[in-house]
Amino acid sequence: MAKIPIALQLYSVREDCARDLPGTLKAVAAMGYVGVEFAGYHDRDAAELRKMLDDLGLRAAGTHTGLDTLLGDQLEQTVAFNRTLGNRFLIVPGLPEERRSSRAAWLETARIMNEVAEKMKPAGMRVGYHNHMIEFEPMEGEAPWDTLFGAAAPEVVMQFDTGNAMHGGADPVAVLQRYPGRAATVHLKEFSRDGEPRIVGEGDVQWDEVFRLCETTGGTEWYIVEQEQYPYPPLESAERCLENLREMGK
Repeated sequence: MAKIPIALQLYSVREDCARDLPGTLKAVAAMGYVGVEFAGYHDRDAAELRKMLDDLGLRAAGTHTGLDTLLGDQLEQTVAFNRTLGNRFLIVPGLPEERRSSRAAWLETARIMNEVAEKMKPAGMRVGYHNHMIEFEPMEGEAPWDTLFGAAAPEVVMQFDTGNAMHGGADPVAVLQRYPGRAATVHLKEFSRDGEPRIVGEGDVQWDEVFRLCETTGGTEWYIVEQEQYPYPPLESAERCLENLREMGK
């Protein structure tokens, strides 16, 4: 099996991107990352961003985009932007309170995402959802993650964030086992039981089992490093994460 390519979620280096996006992308490419996932565009249009990526040999592994940009008249514009960018994965990174305040709200969110997923098929794109902590905190007898993905169509991507899930009390291995074929893109984020910031490979995530599942039953197409707590400066943290992943054979 071909190795799963590794991207960096640019939220990890957001202040660097805000100061110097071209320079930051150049640094990320020089580290050896194959792609990047966007969390904002720093006042650049899709053509500008695509040229930056192409010039550096980087690929778009995804974009974090609000659900409202996937609804109504905005969907066509969002699809056009991502087509130019060369991105297939449009991931919703969170929801307003009214879309997650009850089990019924989560079910309605699943219905909406199913509709969006169907509309995006002709463009060869997929919509997905990214977890934080709250999705694993029980609500009305069930974790919202299970409510959402129990009702979401298989085409809706489960962008699973390992560290966030553990912060919510979930076992990443059990979650990946429960949803075979759904984790098309996976956020590799470390978790430390002592609360200290750790880079990937130096905390308490069972990486060997996470990787085994992603590479056998998970349907994973991208590994995406995300670092939100920093034992080193952000760019150095990103580089050390990739070095550790290489040492683990990724």
